[in-house]
Amino acid sequence: MNMLMMEFHGTTFDRPEFNRLIADIESQKINMVITKDLSRLGRDYIKTGYYIENYFPEKQVRYVSILDGIDTYSETVNNDITPFKAILNDMYAKDISKKIRSVFKEKQKQGEYLCSTPAYRIQKRFKQ
Repeated sequence: MNMLMMEFHGTTFDRPEFNRLIADIESQKINMVITKDLSRLGRDYIKTGYYIENYFPEKQVRYVSILDGIDTYSETVNNDITPFKAILNDMYAKDISKKIRSVFKEKQKQGEYLCSTPAYRIQKRFKQ
């Protein structure tokens, strides 16, 4: 059994471990992909749909999302609503991104320090 842990977050599919997963599928080392939930596969609903609906079946790879109850080898209602869950994951990622940018813009307007680590020899002052 070979297990990959994907540590990258966000909407991109250009992640080192995901690329390794695809390479292992191409070399027929993997025939099943299991994720905690659908958003762990990806949050871009078009690419997520491509992998679930086209790529995995073409390569005879079973996809299982534990919390969402998705299993591409069984006909369930959860499989029917998978595209809608993928859209919601995509919308959530975009919404959270807008909120984070909004917070950073507001902090920038107020002159707050935005970096996590101050430059050399500069001390970050915290408000009490």
